[in-house]
Amino acid sequence: MPRPRTRGTGLRHRLAELRGPDVPAKALDARALAALAANPGCRRRAILDGAGVDKAALAGALGSPSAFGQSQFALVRGNAFEAKVKADGGTELLRLVHEKLDPTAEPPADARVPDLTATGPEGRTARTALVLREATETATGTGTPGAWTLLDHPMLALDVAGSPAFLEPDAVVVHPDGGWTVVEIKSFPMLDGSADPSKVGAAARQAAVYVLALEEVAARLDPVPEVRHRILLVCPKDFSNLPTASAVDVRKQRAVTRRQLARLTRIEDIARALPEGTCFSPGLPADRLADAVESVPATYAPECLSACELAFHCRARSREDGAVTSLGRAVRAELGGLSTVEDVLAAARGEAGDPDDPAVAALRRAARLRAEALGATAGLAGGEVLACP
Repeated sequence: MPRPRTRGTGLRHRLAELRGPDVPAKALDARALAALAANPGCRRRAILDGAGVDKAALAGALGSPSAFGQSQFALVRGNAFEAKVKADGGTELLRLVHEKLDPTAEPPADARVPDLTATGPEGRTARTALVLREATETATGTGTPGAWTLLDHPMLALDVAGSPAFLEPDAVVVHPDGGWTVVEIKSFPMLDGSADPSKVGAAARQAAVYVLALEEVAARLDPVPEVRHRILLVCPKDFSNLPTASAVDVRKQRAVTRRQLARLTRIEDIARALPEGTCFSPGLPADRLADAVESVPATYAPECLSACELAFHCRARSREDGAVTSLGRAVRAELGGLSTVEDVLAAARGEAGDPDDPAVAALRRAARLRAEALGATAGLAGGEVLACP
């Protein structure tokens, strides 16, 4: 007699069905999680990411290929710079951590760089947690007090809408006092000590995801070690390939990400509501695939263009439906209960809408001002001269 499936096993089986037979899962990374948290109301992205669907392949199969992603040149350059920063057992990286974040501690001589090799993401996650515990105990007195430890590409797990996401930061450093610091290594330059604010912001949001995952590991230890909210951002100095660094406080990004992830609809609930036989495999016929994608509501906004592979597809559907969300979240918030462009135009013309509604009143006033402005312009074009007092 077959054993009944547990709840977790049943969910994994259902997500595998949604992904398609023999289609490997695409793992969530911190960049995807930061983007997912920025749009927590999008059930479509939540289920696709939760099921491990390759959204780039899906977008191509739907006829809306994505331009989202990093160039091959940027990847090669980034990998080469990271290798330089971590050379010689991470000597330069640890020097920067000591200089920028912990100058009063003992210099990081003879730092430990433990082996984190294990089988599969679950094995690597368990191995990382064990090494973090041992390194913290070593630093705080049960081993060799005052030791530094560098974890090169550790594996962390973070619960996202009821499903674990495995994350791989560039590095985590355990300080001599037992505190933990996330290190982000990027290939964009720091010019005269500062970098592009938008790129720094993206790196901070990504690092905030790692901080949250580290806090889950720390919470299982006694005493609970400090996960520092100032991360180290390492970049090339000016136009050279020499590393420099800056401490970045990610408390704000951490708080926003934690709140947004908590608001995400559980993946299990979304999967349960889908029609039987729904599948997002890119190998399916385009019409069947489009029906499957449209069976999950999306919350499109222009910001999706820089963060989601399906953005072009969702934008086209949003425009076809006349949804005001295609104009941006700020515009949508100002329009209250008016959810389509047709409703907005009808309200502006006085054909629909409650006159006491502030949004409707503002639209009608704007329409009158526009008509007056266009009338004045037409008068000037016809040769009229405005008299000045």
